[in-house]
Amino acid sequence: MGNVEEPQNSNISSAHQLAGAAAGLNLYDTASHAVSPFKPIRPGHVGIYVCGATVQSSPHIGHIRAAVAFDIVRRWMLRLGYDVTFVRNVTDIDDKILDKAAAAGQRWWARAYYYEREFTRAYDTLGVLPPTVEPRATGHIPDMVELIERIIRNGHAYVVRDSDGNPTGNVYFDVASWPHYGELTHQKQGAVEADEAAAVADRMGPSVDAAGNDKYNPIDPADASPDKHDPRDFALWKAPKDTDPQDARWTTPFGVGRPGWHIECSAMSHRYLGEAFDIHGGGLDLRFPHHENEMAQTRAAGWNSAARWMHSAWVTAKGEKMSKSLGNGLSVPAVLAEHSAWVVRYALGSVQYRSMLEWSDQTLTEAQAAYERVSNFIDRAGSALGEQPERDEISAIGADDLPQDFVAAMNNDINVSGATAAIFSAIRDGNAALSQVQGALDDATRAQVRATLVAVRAMLDTLGLDPLADPWAVAAVDGENSKAGKALDALISAQLEARQQARAAKDFATADAIRDSLAAAGILIEDAPTGSTWSLK
Repeated sequence: MGNVEEPQNSNISSAHQLAGAAAGLNLYDTASHAVSPFKPIRPGHVGIYVCGATVQSSPHIGHIRAAVAFDIVRRWMLRLGYDVTFVRNVTDIDDKILDKAAAAGQRWWARAYYYEREFTRAYDTLGVLPPTVEPRATGHIPDMVELIERIIRNGHAYVVRDSDGNPTGNVYFDVASWPHYGELTHQKQGAVEADEAAAVADRMGPSVDAAGNDKYNPIDPADASPDKHDPRDFALWKAPKDTDPQDARWTTPFGVGRPGWHIECSAMSHRYLGEAFDIHGGGLDLRFPHHENEMAQTRAAGWNSAARWMHSAWVTAKGEKMSKSLGNGLSVPAVLAEHSAWVVRYALGSVQYRSMLEWSDQTLTEAQAAYERVSNFIDRAGSALGEQPERDEISAIGADDLPQDFVAAMNNDINVSGATAAIFSAIRDGNAALSQVQGALDDATRAQVRATLVAVRAMLDTLGLDPLADPWAVAAVDGENSKAGKALDALISAQLEARQQARAAKDFATADAIRDSLAAAGILIEDAPTGSTWSLK
């Protein structure tokens, strides 16, 4: 994974023409606390920057929930026909990486790269599309230095100097010089505000007025420095600690040191998306202080901030935010050892991105049941048709060709729950059509079943869940594309025929024995006036 990668092909082909449905897209903006129509800065193109991982240790479910949430946003943009540039950064240097590497006797950059690859494997395993660009912080030090110099020249940052007037390596953003500070979260330090927006902000996450070592946003030691002019000021550049290795220090006009936490995202979003882009995303815990500070420093440099800020809510376990610091994190490898990747992805994306996701055995049980309903219909429809539509056909389906209830849900701030309801409604209709037929499908029913199958798979694909797409390893029963499927269908059909003959001869004991034998093998039999059909339980 280099600092700049060639644009990756997605699993969804962006249509050449923008879908009519694109005009109906409405998204929430953290800064305004309102859902509003989405209008891209450049017609037909969407620029998205999402804060990626700080690669200090293994990914847990809380990390990947944000990745899945914004992957779904991206996939819907593609389905609407937008050309999407998707940037997701890697923070490969910070205090935690340096400290943990030192404690483990590792080189800091080796530790960072090891866990970066582990995050990449988790993304790939769970069907998260590769970003257009995945820049590392350490690959953009010159961009950060240039940005800090701009902020200093504009009068919104100061260099800390020693008693001899030499720069120490510490540079702080001067919050008092920037009257717009707090616009993202609608908070002013120490102020008593009746504004409902401020109340909403306080309920959503850590506050400007939070004191002490916030368990969700531990204090950066540099931000606790007595050299700051104002407690709100934050580090743009930090002098090295005595324990920092020599290869974790860079020489700059304001002294030797390394970047503050927030500066990297402003530098890299500008590098790859320009002075104005459409969406800045990340987990809710980044809303303050990271994104508040990022917005301030970007605008203080004379650039536009993101037009819209979107935040995915936390994964909770028994109501508490899942995080390493609280000791309730579930590593992705551990979860995948017990559940299929499709099931885990479904569970992570099962609620709208702004809703808290309670992680429990029940969540995964419901996801497993959803998988069985989805795969049974796809297998059953493929068997009846004697084929499965090719992936290219599924990828080419635009938003205007999808069921209206699915489109309405996705356009309503990516309402995944409503979109999933539309998928299962279509599956019920498809199963009902199949249940009315015994033997070969007539032309009208064939067309209906095939259209439903294509729609179901395209809707699932929009959520990253088409079982016949990469990376899901599914032994699908898909008619002529699966010899095993054809053989299974032939064997079960022979059993159903024998059962029908037994019933006609009023040999109900034999008929029941056949039914029970199939049930024990995981085969569900549905009897209808026109005959019996089967599906996998």
